[in-house]
This record gives sequence, C-alpha cells and structure tokens, in this order.
Amino acid sequence: MEKQLKVLLFNGSPHKEGCTYTALKEIATTLEHEGIVSEIFHVGDDAIASCKACGACTKLGKCVIDDKVNEFVKLAEDFDGFIIGSPVHYASSSGATVAFLDRAFYSASRSGKKIFPHKPGAAIASARRAGTTATLDQLNKYFTINQMILVSGRYWNMVHGRTPEDVVQDVEGMQNMRFLARNMAWTLKCIQAGKNVGINPPIQEEVVMTNFIR
Repeated sequence: MEKQLKVLLFNGSPHKEGCTYTALKEIATTLEHEGIVSEIFHVGDDAIASCKACGACTKLGKCVIDDKVNEFVKLAEDFDGFIIGSPVHYASSSGATVAFLDRAFYSASRSGKKIFPHKPGAAIASARRAGTTATLDQLNKYFTINQMILVSGRYWNMVHGRTPEDVVQDVEGMQNMRFLARNMAWTLKCIQAGKNVGINPPIQEEVVMTNFIR
C-alpha cells in the first residue's frame, strides 16, 4: 500500500486565523487536491523562550524547556514535508517564530532525531507592505543547515495585506501559494517514487566542526 504523504504547515503568527493562516490555508487546500494530507500547527500567542544553548537536548532527547516546541518536534516525526509561515515583524520573522524554530531544529538535530534532513521544506512570509524577502532568506536558512530540499513557487513566497480579506485580494500572492503547494506535492511524490525503486538518501559522513580561533 502506498504511503500517505503528509505536510506540516507552521503558522508563526500570534493570530490563529490571520493573514499567515490565510496563505497556509490556500496551500492546504491545494495539497488536498494533489492527494497530500496537511495539518496547520499554530505557535499561539504564549511567550516562547529562546534557546538556552545548554546542550541538555543531547541527553534528554528533547528541549529542556518543555513547551509547544517539543510538541511540534514530536508531531513532525510523522511528516514528509514542511512549510513554515511567518508574519513580517520589523523586516524579520516574528520573535516567536525565531525562538521556536531555533529550539525545534537545534534540539531535533542534537538529540539525533532524523526528522528534517533530506525532506522538502518551504517558507512563506506575510506582510502589509515590505520586509518579505529578508524574512524568507532568514527562514530558508533553517532548511539549508539541515540538508533539506528547498521548494519554491514561481515567485518569492509572499502575500500582502493588513487583514485576511486583503490577502485574498492579493491574487498573484495567493496564486503563488498554489504553485508552491503543487511543487511541494510533486517533490514529495518524486522522493517517494525514488524510495520505491531503492534510491535512498545520501550516505552521511561524521560531522567535522572547525573552530577558526584555536
């Protein structure tokens, strides 16, 4: 039986059904049409602590701060692809998104979990006006440091508007969400097809870390 492919959508906005959600919902609808299951994880409006750089996750197998970050990482184990959405705050991702993703990706990596490497990921940004490309560049770095496959649309993955109703009127932005969703679905199906004929992820070398000051 063919594996059901799943994409986890991350909503880094404090507003559960705001502008970022509106873009992610368009992606979710298109993924469903492509036969891909998706789920939206909302970071919420509670304060998210930043990484303590304590390294406890190496021994604990999870972040020492036991909050929604650990919930997300546990949930992520069952997903094949990821789309991270954030509003633009001061030409950057929201503070909650940065603190959340720092801890999620770091603790998953340090604890030895193979949740993110070699899986496709994409970022989307929602803004009233500007700061989107800087935000996308910031979010994409989480994928590239984890050997993930970047998925794009036909333009930079952004929507514009102050309200969800405004975002719906961003016809080009919403169309690009559909392009992105179909590209994500295609990438997942290609990876699955490769696995079915014995094409596995690359062999991993032991990681070497070089300190510039000795």
